[in-house]
Amino acid sequence: MIVGREISKRYGEVPALDRVSFEFDRSQILGVIGHNGAGKTTLLKILAGLIPPTGGELEIDGMDMTRNPDGMKQMIGYLPEESRLYESMKVDEYLRFFGEIYGLGKGEIRKREHELLSWLALEPNGKKMGEFSKGMKRKAAIARSLIHDPSILIYDEATSGLDPMTSRHIVEFMRDLRSCGKTIILSAHNLYQVEAICDRILILRRGQRVAFGTMQELREMFGSVSYRIFFTVPDVSKVQALADVETDGGYYRARAGSIEEMNALTGSIGKAEGVVQRIESHYPSLEEMLVKIGA
Repeated sequence: MIVGREISKRYGEVPALDRVSFEFDRSQILGVIGHNGAGKTTLLKILAGLIPPTGGELEIDGMDMTRNPDGMKQMIGYLPEESRLYESMKVDEYLRFFGEIYGLGKGEIRKREHELLSWLALEPNGKKMGEFSKGMKRKAAIARSLIHDPSILIYDEATSGLDPMTSRHIVEFMRDLRSCGKTIILSAHNLYQVEAICDRILILRRGQRVAFGTMQELREMFGSVSYRIFFTVPDVSKVQALADVETDGGYYRARAGSIEEMNALTGSIGKAEGVVQRIESHYPSLEEMLVKIGA
C-alpha cells in the first residue's frame, strides 16, 4: 500500500502542493493529471525522494518515507520528463554505468541489459545514444530506470513527443510491468492513455486534490452517462424535443442526458416516421473532466 497524507510543498510563499492525500495498492498504475502548473511534477519528485515535502506523510508498505528518503531509492525507478542521456556513450555502457552505481555485479548487469533491450525492442546497432531517435532515447532512459529491478516506477510524461507506434509500445510495456508486479505512478498529457491503463487517477488543480478514484468513480463524480441517438427521418423538423441535432455519416445525431430524454426522443422520431439506427452510451472523458474543473 502507498499512502500520501496531506502532502504539501511550498517554494517560499508559493504553494506547489496543498495537503494532497491518496492511497492505492501495490501492483497498480496511478495516473496523476491536471493542467500545467497543477503540481504533478512536484508530487512525482516527492514520491521519488528527490525533494522533501514541506508537510505531510508518505508511507510505502507502512514505512514513513518522508523521514527516510534514502530508503526509497533502491526500490524506485524514476523517469523525468526530459531524459538527460550521456550521448557520447553506447547504451550498454550507459546501463553498465548505472548498474554499477546501484551495486550490481557485471553478470547481473549483462543479464538485465539483454532482458530490457529485448523487452523494449531497442536495437542500438552499435550507435552512440547521441545518434538515437527520440523514441530510442526514451527507451534507453526507461531501461536505465529499470536496471536495478525496482518495485516502484515513477514516470513523468513517458510518451511525450513520441510517434504513435513508439508511444503505443511503451504503453503496452507499462501494462506488462504491472502484470509482473510493478507499481507505476505516472503523469501524462495524453489522457486517452491514462484512461486506458490506469487503475486509479489523481486529478490536481493549482496544487490541490480535486478528485481521486477509478475511472468509474470519476465518471459518477463528474456526471452520469449520456446517450447519442443516430437516426433517419423524412423531415427532421417534425421531431419534437430535439436539441443540438447534427448530421453524422448520413444520419442525424442527437444527444439525450438521461433515459427519460432518450425515450422521449426515440418516441418522437417514430411519430415523425423516422428510424433509429443505433444508440451509443457516452461517459465523461478525462478531457471533459479537466475542462469542467478549469485551469
